[in-house]
Amino acid sequence: MTKIPGPPSFDGLKRRIATHRAEGTPRKNDRFVRQTYCLNLLEARAKAREWFDEYPKAAYWTEVESWRQIEGDRIEFTMRRLPSAD
Repeated sequence: MTKIPGPPSFDGLKRRIATHRAEGTPRKNDRFVRQTYCLNLLEARAKAREWFDEYPKAAYWTEVESWRQIEGDRIEFTMRRLPSAD
């Protein structure tokens, strides 16, 4: 009967994460402006629309970088854009 191998070692992954953190994350070096909000669903939609209206996606690369739903109807999200249009 064949033996089932155990779980893989995470040593390589741990080294890569440590090296990446030691080099500094690219987020520190990128040129994007970010703002994080924690609002209820309707307010979150309004705030995101405000960003897209003020900083059009085509010129500022505006986007919702990340979001998650927390406690009930609240949304935590991060908006990202370039500091100025070309």
